[in-house]
Amino acid sequence: MPDTADLHEALDQIAADAYALQQRLRSSPIDCTQVLTTRVVEAQALATAALQLFPDLEREPARDQAHLLRLDQLARAAKAAQDAGAELTAALARAIENERRRRDATTSPPVLLRPTPQQFVTSAADLLDGLLSPQWEQPRPSATPVPPVR
Repeated sequence: MPDTADLHEALDQIAADAYALQQRLRSSPIDCTQVLTTRVVEAQALATAALQLFPDLEREPARDQAHLLRLDQLARAAKAAQDAGAELTAALARAIENERRRRDATTSPPVLLRPTPQQFVTSAADLLDGLLSPQWEQPRPSATPVPPVR
């Protein structure tokens, strides 16, 4: 079971990785299948990182509000990353299909399928927004005990 500091560090790393992936998706058009494949793998790694924390945290006996919030955040992180990966995989498939259509069109302009691969990539970046919202921020344990409320 990861201790609280390790858990916060892992959650911070997931958020940082999601931000970095989102920035790569938004910063420049993805113009080759090799780059697109790399982004799919990155999204899947992000989902895996969240899912690997989940079993240990889920077995923790304490079920207070903060604990349930962490479980919820991990589940949402995994889902957002998997959904982004699915969008990126769809972009990859569409890019390959459109390239095949371009090569097969010998006498007239090819009919390309929509949405475009870049539209799928934009959708994937939007899905990662959920990992970067203020809700993702973790309450840090304070060094001094909080007095009980009377």
